[in-house]
Amino acid sequence: MDRMLYIGMSGAKEVMISQSMNNNNLANVSTTGFREDLAQQRSMSVFGPGHPTRAYAMTEKPGINFDPGALEHTGRPLDMAIEQNGWFAVQAKDGEEAYTRAGDFRTTPQGLLVNGSGLPVMGNAGPISIPPYETLTIGVDGTITIRPVGQGAAQLAQIDRIRLVNPELVQMEKGRDGLFRRKDGEVAVLDAGVRIMPGTLERSNVSVVEAMAKMISLTRNFDLQVKIMSTAEEVDRSTDALVRMG
Repeated sequence: MDRMLYIGMSGAKEVMISQSMNNNNLANVSTTGFREDLAQQRSMSVFGPGHPTRAYAMTEKPGINFDPGALEHTGRPLDMAIEQNGWFAVQAKDGEEAYTRAGDFRTTPQGLLVNGSGLPVMGNAGPISIPPYETLTIGVDGTITIRPVGQGAAQLAQIDRIRLVNPELVQMEKGRDGLFRRKDGEVAVLDAGVRIMPGTLERSNVSVVEAMAKMISLTRNFDLQVKIMSTAEEVDRSTDALVRMG
């Protein structure tokens, strides 16, 4: 009976892990540029002294859903979306460069260009700082052009260029902070072919319907694992009763 109980116990535990990942996806349905986490379960043998006669369930994270999210036109000058493949480079909280599809940019009172999470947006020589301006435009290649305060319409100045990269997706991994980095720890190379769409945001690629259906399925799976454990307990009690009768 210990095998049956162990299978049910480990299955219930791993279903809870899968449910946690699915709940995180649901919580980020409205998060700009969010990429869905994938999960799968498989059986694993318990190795140790003797033969591997026990098995347990294991939840794995096989990868990330890199499908693009829906585009929403906002008309806001600092909202950016990448046309096809590519990433915005930002400075993570640990000071290292990381990558995101979230282009909900804004400027701080100090003139620093940051995204919706408050992370500095990277340019050619580090975080982008924008001086006071009358107007600001960002080109499809990420070039930032302003008309400084007090200057005429013809007095335009190029400030910097948003750092846009496009590494192979197989090289990318997602961190606990939701940002992406190269698996080898190297900084991605600047890609001049990446194009952006000003006044547009890319939404999360999580499907609410699919995530809700998965949540229901996982809940039923958890109930099944609990039932297996209850059945194992009942069989164990019946076995004990037969032994006492003998």
